[in-house]
Amino acid sequence: MARVEPEQNSIFATEMGEKNTLLLQALAGEMTPRPPVWVMRQAGRILPEYRAVRSRLSGFKELVETPELACEVTLQPVDLLGVDAAILFSDILVVPEAMGLPYELIEKVGPRFPETIGSAADLKRLHPVEPEEHLKYVLDAMRMTRRALDERVPLIGFAGAPWTIFCYMIEGGGSKEWSRARRMLRSEPALAEDLLDRITEATIAYLNAQVEAGAQALQLFDSWAGALDATLFERYSLPRLRRICEEVKGAPLIVFAKGAGWQLDRLATLPCQALGIDWHTPVAEARRRAPEHVLQGNLDPSTLYGTETEVRAATQRMLKDFGRGKHVVNLGHGVYPDIDPDRVRAFIDEVKRSGD
Repeated sequence: MARVEPEQNSIFATEMGEKNTLLLQALAGEMTPRPPVWVMRQAGRILPEYRAVRSRLSGFKELVETPELACEVTLQPVDLLGVDAAILFSDILVVPEAMGLPYELIEKVGPRFPETIGSAADLKRLHPVEPEEHLKYVLDAMRMTRRALDERVPLIGFAGAPWTIFCYMIEGGGSKEWSRARRMLRSEPALAEDLLDRITEATIAYLNAQVEAGAQALQLFDSWAGALDATLFERYSLPRLRRICEEVKGAPLIVFAKGAGWQLDRLATLPCQALGIDWHTPVAEARRRAPEHVLQGNLDPSTLYGTETEVRAATQRMLKDFGRGKHVVNLGHGVYPDIDPDRVRAFIDEVKRSGD
């Protein structure tokens, strides 16, 4: 497994310190006084301050594409929730748009692609991604946010995994089964391989550009990994994940394959620093099947609908299950938009108390 060394002269993070490097230390495999904690979708609709920013805009994409505003909402959970890392506010679908397939985000419906990929002829609409040209607004937001953080906490960049991006480009929006995408894998394998390779190349270029722009850690979201059986996962997904892990340099990488806990043996062969696990995967099983990796997760997000006492108790049980070391605390998926921010604060606070 590849190892990323922490920054030179990094300060051991404490609750009193000005520079919190807990995440970077944990991802480097170092023992920390407590595990770092951040929350997927932490910069978003759970925060009234985020909703206030959104209310002034025409829509979600305006926020994503305006570096000053993306920076502002990225910083909000650091200041308001006390997380140990910021993750840049953006969207995984900026990559297919940069390739030449624009998307829309329809309120209360979700993402939609007016045009999709269904044939070899459709691939002619796509082009290689030059990050500083096609995704400059993301990189500008990254640079701006890194400066604004002033090393208080690390900054995480991210992208969608090739299979997940492929799903949207084929289906044109969300789906329960991803049947069109899976049909292409079986009926037109050469076309599927071509598109997946193009997405992989764009993703590698994008993530390397994020590191150059200031990202100190990266997460690869394979949100729809659970839609693949073992044969399809082995042929179409795993080799692209491996290539990204091998070719993205300069920052530790977390691979989060939602719904694919049963593939942990195969995911554990990836040369990444950490594996995210969802709440369906028992911690003991994850430790057994991926013993060399740092693990990230995995509280069920619905736990945060409970009382503060219940949230704190569940957090303590999770911490006990993981034990000391090689753990980045997170939810097993993104925080739901109608969860009370005070419950998120209780979750984060209980993790911090574990170091007392």
